[in-house]
Amino acid sequence: MPHIVCLVKQVPDPETPASQFKVDEAAKTVIPAPGIQPTPSQFDTIGVEAALRIKDKNPETTITIVSLGPDSFRDSIKHCLAMGADEGVHINDPAVNNADHWATAEVLAAAIKNLGEFDLIIAGRQSVDWDMGVVGATVAEILNVPVITIAKDVQMDGGQVTVERVLLDGFETAQAPTPAVVTVSNELGEPRYPQLRQIMQAAKKEVKAWGLSDLGIGAPQNRVTLEALFVPDTSVDTEVIEGDTAQEKAATLAKRLADAKLI
Repeated sequence: MPHIVCLVKQVPDPETPASQFKVDEAAKTVIPAPGIQPTPSQFDTIGVEAALRIKDKNPETTITIVSLGPDSFRDSIKHCLAMGADEGVHINDPAVNNADHWATAEVLAAAIKNLGEFDLIIAGRQSVDWDMGVVGATVAEILNVPVITIAKDVQMDGGQVTVERVLLDGFETAQAPTPAVVTVSNELGEPRYPQLRQIMQAAKKEVKAWGLSDLGIGAPQNRVTLEALFVPDTSVDTEVIEGDTAQEKAATLAKRLADAKLI
């Protein structure tokens, strides 16, 4: 029976109005916008969609959702279960709630080992908050399995995964033996939206809660130092160049640019 593990992260809603997006610069954290619920990272739900398309062709496939984060992350797991995944694992431990990409990958890899045998791990090409795009490949490195990145199509058959990858100037087809890791991109297509009946069914599906002690590991050390986090200043000063003729306006503009050392 094929077993696919999907890695899912919860992020602030990308549709949050810019006026509501605020940062605590001293704590170097994003302040949750009042009244706006966080959501699963879009690339990760596309990864779940890729797994569900494999399951559509082979109904014996089991899909496990694995997520690392605080209590609220359980909602994102439940969303993926409502999409059609079979079970969830929520790694909830205060020691790693602020883990960087390497520590996150170490904990996720330990959880996957704890699950037992797997055929495929699917992750989004990157999270839509930090956009680093390295956790999937790092998990593959830790588990010592092949990785294929930025996929627009994923097929699994006979101990092999076949992936159509997105390149800067086109596409390419790559294959790897399973077990393997694949990261997917938005070119795969929109993820299916759970219906009411599926949401009700998801409420009955199991979500295991694991801490680091359940995985038999201690808290891994972060390797990335966050120097600063702030909302950039996007204000723009506009000056209208006056003049009686186009030539006069051009000369004034050239002088302004020269004074600003832009030319």
